[in-house]
Amino acid sequence: MDRWLYVVFLEKNKTYNKVTKAVIERHVANLKCLDDKGFLELCGVFKGYTGVAGMYIIRAKSYEEAESLCKLEPLVLEGYATYKLKALQVADRENNYLLPF
Repeated sequence: MDRWLYVVFLEKNKTYNKVTKAVIERHVANLKCLDDKGFLELCGVFKGYTGVAGMYIIRAKSYEEAESLCKLEPLVLEGYATYKLKALQVADRENNYLLPF
């Protein structure tokens, strides 16, 4: 069975330097909500990658569902960041790391 996760990269835009504590608190509240609802797999920030605010990986039933969750991100809604969404097919022991035979 194919399993997919969705990787969300939050990319800073020109107004990111105006992010306030209140905006970050809304962002964290969104992450907590995603976690409480079983969508959040992993999240974090990058060091040394200018332009990227951070990323999170979500479990969703489809790319469209994942994209709808991205659009609720406060940093995106409030114009501080944009997002890039990538589908990641999970390779693990259960599916023999996607070995085709």
